[in-house]
Amino acid sequence: MKTYKACIPKISLTKEPTNFKKVKITNAKDAYDFSLNFWKTDIELFESFFLLILNRANNTIGYVKISQGGCVGTVVDVKLICKYMIESLSSGCIVFHNHPSGNLEPSEADKKITQKIKSALNILDINLIDHVISTKNGYYSFNDNGIM
Repeated sequence: MKTYKACIPKISLTKEPTNFKKVKITNAKDAYDFSLNFWKTDIELFESFFLLILNRANNTIGYVKISQGGCVGTVVDVKLICKYMIESLSSGCIVFHNHPSGNLEPSEADKKITQKIKSALNILDINLIDHVISTKNGYYSFNDNGIM
């Protein structure tokens, strides 16, 4: 085995406190209402993608910003979603992104990334409960619209 002078880092999951109260998510409206914590005043400025981590009872246990892009899109790395779900040892999640334009209709890219995330998480026995598009004036639930 070849040995190098450089040392490797210890990799760990860290948690930072927030002011977001723990809630039970029972439907897409609950999820949307909670998601408004993520954006505050920038929901109409640029597109972001978030992961909400839930326990088996659908209580919130954490969240992660996966990406932030420009005004018309953001890149979503499925490996990062899997990483956070595995490290949190959770069994369910909801993903969110916003459309700064206010348009609630999912694009073909939105539908494809949802299926890609769902397939990857299924391998790990993790349930993707919903994908919610959030805007200032409303939401679109993939689950409620039968495309999960």
